Amino acid sequence: MPEALTSAAALGAQNLLAPAILFFVLGLFGGFAKSDLSLPASTSRTLSLFLMLCIGFKGGVEAAEAGLSEGFVRAGIAGLLLSLTWPLVAYPVLRRLGGLERASAAATAAAFGSVSVVTYAAGSDFLAAHGVVFSGYMTAVLAIMEAPAILTALIIARRAAEGSGAGHGMGSILREVFLGGPALMLVGSFLIGLTTGERGMARLDIFVNPLFQGALCLFLLDMGLAAARSLTDAGRPPARVLALGIALPLAGACAGYVASRLAGLAPGDSALLILLAASASYIAAPAAMRTALPEARPGVYLGLALGVAFPFNLILGLPLYALAAGAL
Repeated sequence: MPEALTSAAALGAQNLLAPAILFFVLGLFGGFAKSDLSLPASTSRTLSLFLMLCIGFKGGVEAAEAGLSEGFVRAGIAGLLLSLTWPLVAYPVLRRLGGLERASAAATAAAFGSVSVVTYAAGSDFLAAHGVVFSGYMTAVLAIMEAPAILTALIIARRAAEGSGAGHGMGSILREVFLGGPALMLVGSFLIGLTTGERGMARLDIFVNPLFQGALCLFLLDMGLAAARSLTDAGRPPARVLALGIALPLAGACAGYVASRLAGLAPGDSALLILLAASASYIAAPAAMRTALPEARPGVYLGLALGVAFPFNLILGLPLYALAAGAL
């Protein structure tokens, strides 16, 4: 155990020197220092869509090469079950240990039950940099895990909104979850990559491969700025709630580890499933919760997902989860 922790610490220090991570740290510094450094909202959205296009398309091409395998089915079922059930674990923890009101606890449970596409992008880049092989179909598993947790949390959200007059129709919420720009781009790009295969990759290679790292650096710079601001706003969560921003990813990683072992996944795929289980959504889930629970506090669910869980997973989680999966 001490040797594993030492290895994780060494890999974490090495991971800090990756350009994408350093740009995230630069964004954190700029946000805490109250610098006027910023990216226009339209640029940030464009970068987000570009990253999802790259991730989805490349995953689709790789999945087309592999075909519909037993490994994909096992990984997909494991991811689906993790996403469906994790809000049921997170919600009572946030209520009892965090002392959150019902609305904010439900919204935060949705965020931690869903997944972060950018964390997945950083994780796949980290594994590739260390020569770890993983399956292209894990991008499809990512897409599978995004919505179920939100739907589970919406059941909790409806209970939280009872009598408040703040409830919204399920149709508008489902539209936000499934037809929101980022989700549609991810799934659509995967299907296009799956359909066109290597022929499509030959045409888009320059667009989705060499440009990916630069776009990721710019996006993580913006995420660093947003994370710092979410922790310096007046509505930031108290210390005991912030601590759950680390405890929940670690608990999710443990659940992901068990699920990956039961599914018999290869080390690279196992590392990504663990990372997905540990990640928290700061795009799809907050967008849905703004519609379902307008009374929930964004400073809580965004502060925990973006300000605590995201940097923790990015800097320390990646090497720790890869070691746990036996990928390194």
